[in-house]
Amino acid sequence: MTPKEFIQECKEKEIEFIDFRFTDIKGTWHHVTYDIDAIDEDTFKNGLPFDGSSIPAWKTINDSDMILMPDLEIGTHFEDPFTADPTMVVFCDVLNTDYTPYEKCPRGLGKKTLKYLEEQGIGDVAYFGPENEFFVFENVTITDSINSQAYEVDSVEGEWNRNAYYEDAYNTGHRPGTKGGYFPVAPTDSMVDLRAEMVKVLKEVGLETFVVHHEVAQGQGEIGVKFGTLVEAADNVQKLKYVIKMVAHLNGKTATFMPKPLYGDNGNGMHVHQSIWKNGKNTFYDENGYAGLSDTAKKYIAGVFAHADAVAAFTDASMNSYKRLQPGFEAPNILAYSAKNRSACCRIPFGAGEKAVRTEFRFPDSTANPYLAFSVMLLAGLDGIKNNLEVYEAAREPLDEDLFELTLDEIKERGIKTLPATLREAIKAVEVELEDPNSFLKAVMSDDFIKTYIDYKYETEIIPVEGRPHPYEFVTTYSC
Repeated sequence: MTPKEFIQECKEKEIEFIDFRFTDIKGTWHHVTYDIDAIDEDTFKNGLPFDGSSIPAWKTINDSDMILMPDLEIGTHFEDPFTADPTMVVFCDVLNTDYTPYEKCPRGLGKKTLKYLEEQGIGDVAYFGPENEFFVFENVTITDSINSQAYEVDSVEGEWNRNAYYEDAYNTGHRPGTKGGYFPVAPTDSMVDLRAEMVKVLKEVGLETFVVHHEVAQGQGEIGVKFGTLVEAADNVQKLKYVIKMVAHLNGKTATFMPKPLYGDNGNGMHVHQSIWKNGKNTFYDENGYAGLSDTAKKYIAGVFAHADAVAAFTDASMNSYKRLQPGFEAPNILAYSAKNRSACCRIPFGAGEKAVRTEFRFPDSTANPYLAFSVMLLAGLDGIKNNLEVYEAAREPLDEDLFELTLDEIKERGIKTLPATLREAIKAVEVELEDPNSFLKAVMSDDFIKTYIDYKYETEIIPVEGRPHPYEFVTTYSC
């Protein structure tokens, strides 16, 4: 869409404000709003100045000027369904003042990754289909003080409310229970109407939805959204998270994509379906291959597995992520691939024909910055293709068994590899990549960006969490 066409669309819809949004290194959305009368075609040519020093891990105060460059080409702009006045939301890339791409702009890195894909001659488009799971709670309280570390979430579906007394209501007694929430009907599924409202709003902002259901955990849901190209799919994740949080908020509830808010129940993942196409053909497809997989697809999987520790630092980007990646909660941490097997971290979904064949990596979660997560998985996969990598020996053939049943000893004895156990381990792998001049990350990411990402995770996640007493430590240690 051209700027002229965009402005005309805004006039036809009687838009009063333009909301320009961009994504920081963590994946958080930021925005600045302009009156429609202050916007013209030159805005989309010259961009909008802003202070980059106020964004975490970006510019210093003495070099703070930056430019927001609105992007109408991908077509993911949308009318905000939640503002009181008609407002159009536009995705932006971040540029330096000389109009070169800013090296720490995640959306810009996504575009750079796609350009790299084309330059390698491996494909001309990469499709990503993320599945973002979420919880809806009635209330959340958080304490972070010198003498108290605590949280409490509450859900009407929570089994802890089986004997609750409600002054203005009654206890229905219909609850899914721990791990009992997959596909129950109402009244056990209390979120039918809430999810339906979310779907309607998602359609308003341009997302095509399909499967809508209660997930395994109590208070957990999922809404499937159609796949897209790398940047388009990441834009859509930002839309999805915004809509789900806001619909819950306006209904007096709170939604979270946090990987593991409930101890002992399943967590939130962001399973990511992926494929590379060239000249209109799916390079991941071979009708004679295992589950329709081509050698190219297997090399892609091998690349992701070979770099899994560093990949995880971007796909499972929080300390909380690794509480989800424990055996027994349908969050596979075992580096293996298999058709229709949800216990392998790479599932090959059932699908008939060329268009449907793809890989599904099941270990990522929504704490990931979607632009960075999709880019890093693609870079790792491309490295596997370029260097003709094979899946490591213990998982070279598909592992079709229930991998959740394996003990730690069995995993070690068979030489099966797993994802890192902590964010610290994952970030250490990125530190190794920083020192490697041939790192797969450096095809797109600068040393400065990689170093910034490492420091940011230490400063905002690893050190603060490791430094705080955990409540369970009082159970194990207080009486020492």
